[in-house]
Amino acid sequence: MTTAIGQPLTRVDGRAKVTGAARFPTEVPAPGMTHACLVGARIAGGRVTSVDASAAWEEPGVLAVLTHENLPRIAEQPPLVPSLFGGPAPGETFFPMQDDVVHYGGQHVALVVADTHERAQHAAALLRIEYEESEPLTTIEQGRDQAYEPEAIFGGFLPARNSRGDIGAGLAEAGVRVEGTYRFAANNHNPLETSGSTAVWDGDELVLHDGTQGVNATQLTVAALLGIPLSKIRVVSPYVGGSFGCKAMVWHHPTLAAMAARVVGRPVRLALTREQMFTSCGHREEQEQHLTLGATADGRLTALRHHKLSPTSPFDDWAEPSLQTAAQMYACPHYEGSYRLFRANTMTPTFMRGPGDSSGMFALECAMDELACRLAIDPVELRLRNFASVDPVSGKPWSSNGIEECFARGAARFGWYDRDPEPRARREGSWLIGTGMAAAGYPAPPPGTPQRARARIYADGSVVVQAATPEFGTGVATAMSQVAADALGVPVSRCRFEKGDTDFPGIAAAVGSAGAGMISAAVHTAATALREQLVREAVADSGSPLHGTDASEVAVHDGAMTAGRASEQYADLLRRNHRPDAEASGTWNPPGMDAPYAMATFGAQFAEVAVDPELGLVRVRRMTGAFAPGRVLNARTARSQLVGGMLWGLGQALLEANHMDPGTGRWVSTSLADYLVAVNADTPDVAVELVEVEDRIVNPLGVKGVGEIGQVGAGAAIANAIHHATGRRVRKMPITVEDLMEAPHA
Repeated sequence: MTTAIGQPLTRVDGRAKVTGAARFPTEVPAPGMTHACLVGARIAGGRVTSVDASAAWEEPGVLAVLTHENLPRIAEQPPLVPSLFGGPAPGETFFPMQDDVVHYGGQHVALVVADTHERAQHAAALLRIEYEESEPLTTIEQGRDQAYEPEAIFGGFLPARNSRGDIGAGLAEAGVRVEGTYRFAANNHNPLETSGSTAVWDGDELVLHDGTQGVNATQLTVAALLGIPLSKIRVVSPYVGGSFGCKAMVWHHPTLAAMAARVVGRPVRLALTREQMFTSCGHREEQEQHLTLGATADGRLTALRHHKLSPTSPFDDWAEPSLQTAAQMYACPHYEGSYRLFRANTMTPTFMRGPGDSSGMFALECAMDELACRLAIDPVELRLRNFASVDPVSGKPWSSNGIEECFARGAARFGWYDRDPEPRARREGSWLIGTGMAAAGYPAPPPGTPQRARARIYADGSVVVQAATPEFGTGVATAMSQVAADALGVPVSRCRFEKGDTDFPGIAAAVGSAGAGMISAAVHTAATALREQLVREAVADSGSPLHGTDASEVAVHDGAMTAGRASEQYADLLRRNHRPDAEASGTWNPPGMDAPYAMATFGAQFAEVAVDPELGLVRVRRMTGAFAPGRVLNARTARSQLVGGMLWGLGQALLEANHMDPGTGRWVSTSLADYLVAVNADTPDVAVELVEVEDRIVNPLGVKGVGEIGQVGAGAAIANAIHHATGRRVRKMPITVEDLMEAPHA
């Protein structure tokens, strides 16, 4: 029987998005709408000494000027907890304008509300804010001597040090060592839609339209900060214009919008500017990783030492978990990993696509390529020889992996074995041509709380399924309609998925590739419960053709319940019993961190580059990725996610970088005019192989997700291809013209 799951269906909300019918959080109309504009600190450290708002107040339409002197105080500051775990999820344990201290450049120090957006912007520009400035500390070179090893990172959920075996003994056993320091520029979030919120109070009840990856996370966080009951706040977010991590945690603007709306007594719309996206929603931190590999002459790893240094904010011990998959990928008996931080004049870093593993696996996979070259072992063979069949950290078997098929299918699709492994062996005119590959891995973490959905079928045979998750570009409405259709045995065209509202059953924030698995599990559970409920009613109904049938023998297809020659449509059952609809709720309880299996998604990345050594130019000519994400819900949207991740990996490897000016403590780039991202002209041919593997552990449908894995390994494959083309080993991202330019021939 053909199933809806896996089919490459087009997005059900595609037309609404391209025609403008889809409403985003800062497009929602409301009577009496006002507009807020934030003002950021011009210094990176110190204090505000005075605010002169007299010129702003003279402008027409100005309704409020809020600073540390008159902004309402927060009720409590929730702890820093990753949003996947179902509680309040502030982006940092600091809330602005509660005192006069400035901790980082761009920190919100004032908010102006006016009756139009333009008037708010103009009035904000008229504020005269004076500061007492202190010496900023922002870069690794400035903070290296002040580094410390915290007890834990990532909101306290991951230890800062891990080890197994004896790293000294493992290095002593090694016949060959590879050692290097890998440096990574900071990356900033720039989704198409900047972050923003619209706040509307009705008495003591708040409706907040917010661009977020988790409406429940926003609801819980804002309720805690404002000190209001959850029942008094509704968060709505059916459409989000891209996120990639910056809308996973809850930053200051939704609460500030709500505070401002309460002050002026009218709805407030607060949209961050592009420049404010660089200072208001976290970032991937600048980092330095030192990695040492030890191996025997036949390429068996004996030791892996992996240390990371990065800046964090004055308030939180945050580092992206760069050492997680790198510690699990290979069966290395002796391992040592540690994070060191230093407190800097920066906001707390946060998730960014492929969080942790896009950097940590870059270091590991570049080192593995160097090891393969040193030992004259094919890079694919070296990885297969060392792949860990069980998680070396926990000792648990993988719930599934599919890595061998990923390597085989990816290598065949790419034509990997046709290459000459010797660097600089292939030239086309002035271009040196090289190929490289890397393994990819990403955890498939179960969320920390139960996930819920609701399914309802109407007497006309149509189905509506509801869950609180927003749609931020992944195609969730399409995929969940497919899941509901299969569970109920109805055509997809008869199913509608309603989303993005805290009035719907709760779903944790869809981060870290967990969204597809947890949402589909809840939807499948709810739709299955509804199907079983209707089957039970039919076999107990004396007027049904199925009366008296064993419920276990009833199959469902095309909106009908069937056993042998007896059949009845769901709609007929409801109409005969004068019922307009029937509904059921479903709750999926994740296996939890103490499950007897380790869970991760694996893949393989391949890239071909052309390098002009005199100009230092790199052109990525083609990329191939093979991934094993468990069961694929929608082949079209899954491929789209993977291609997008691979292209982001290209951008990270060659383009994306921001730096702090050590003198001012401010970002050097604050717009898309000079913060480079990959565009169509940079895009090569991209091929994706989907390797479906059965997984009965991770969730009811065996779905691991594809949102992050596409980026992991892409940068390393490109860097390894550059080495193959030029013979140069570059241990940094991004790789720039200066890294590759050779002196012209005499």
